[in-house]
Amino acid sequence: MLQSYPAGGTRWTAAYQRTHASFKGAWFPAAPTGRAGCGPGSGKMSSDLLVSVIIIFLNAERFIEEAIESVFAQTYDNWELLLVDDGSTDGSTQTALGYTERYPRKVHYLEHPEHQNRGMSASRNLGISHTRGDYIAFLDADDVWLEHKLQQQVAILNSYPEASVVYGNTLYWHSWTGHPEDIHRDSMPGLGAQVNTLFEPPTLLTLLYPLGSVAPPSPSALLLRRRAVERTGGFEEDFRGMYEDQAFLSKAYLKEPVFVASESECWVKYRQHPDSCFAVMKRTGQSHSARLFFLNWLAEYLSEQGVKDKEVWKLLREQRRIARVRAYAQKREWKQVIRYLLVLLKCHPLAFARAYRKLRLRAQLRPRSRPRKSR
Repeated sequence: MLQSYPAGGTRWTAAYQRTHASFKGAWFPAAPTGRAGCGPGSGKMSSDLLVSVIIIFLNAERFIEEAIESVFAQTYDNWELLLVDDGSTDGSTQTALGYTERYPRKVHYLEHPEHQNRGMSASRNLGISHTRGDYIAFLDADDVWLEHKLQQQVAILNSYPEASVVYGNTLYWHSWTGHPEDIHRDSMPGLGAQVNTLFEPPTLLTLLYPLGSVAPPSPSALLLRRRAVERTGGFEEDFRGMYEDQAFLSKAYLKEPVFVASESECWVKYRQHPDSCFAVMKRTGQSHSARLFFLNWLAEYLSEQGVKDKEVWKLLREQRRIARVRAYAQKREWKQVIRYLLVLLKCHPLAFARAYRKLRLRAQLRPRSRPRKSR
């Protein structure tokens, strides 16, 4: 997802939108039946189940057209595309409007009142509130789907009616630059969970990052049943950027069965670039504070939901203490670092050892200023 995070047809503007200021109580139109956009000789798989695809974007003119074209390239043809503009000031708005003009039955443009920038969560919720599909999928404006993504994921959810969400493997995509040094950097880290398996809640909450150690799915890798998105309450609008996806997924893991597909099923190219939200937060020294904010939110949410699972709370307490150490170290507040390291040593000795090793390694890698010569 771009930090400037990166579309005739229906253009929904401020006067036509309902309750998008807050997702709570958002309007969901009735899901339609029948096919949309499939014709004889199209050569593409069609189904009576409509998929609503949401792309949110902010100043994404560099990548958004490639993302949109990957939706049009899908072998599953029964989809609608909602392009949600989060206040762009570059050419991406015109790119989006151009698609809505050319494909009025398939593509719709949305924006916040007065073309405001409301953040990633509010923009996803605005898109969700105007979906008509049985299924909902997200595609970040700097990512690309492989052509069988929707076809294969819809087939899985059709085969597992008890599953609310499906995801598979993701390609970490460096070679998009065309630079020789990036050609061999592409990788698929693996799912780290038992594949072709339906996980009951809240198993994935303790297995996957940010509480567990296994890499989580990106939003672009998901396909969700519409009713599951409704039950979770959508995205948390306090998260304008980093961790907005993890807040939503944590709520889903807590309530919904999730199907983890085969590791060989790669459906997304996850573009790696220095302007991504994660890269910018890490470069500007905000990543650890953002993680601590998320973990504090999660603790409050779990309390509100009456969650009693001992393993969930054990991991959350441990991760919050580690996050405090890292956040204070990032701000060079060493007294607080020592305080929480001691708490870790007492309550989570193994976590203390890992945190301490990382702090020492960071100190060794940090360039030191040369001592002044005495005169």
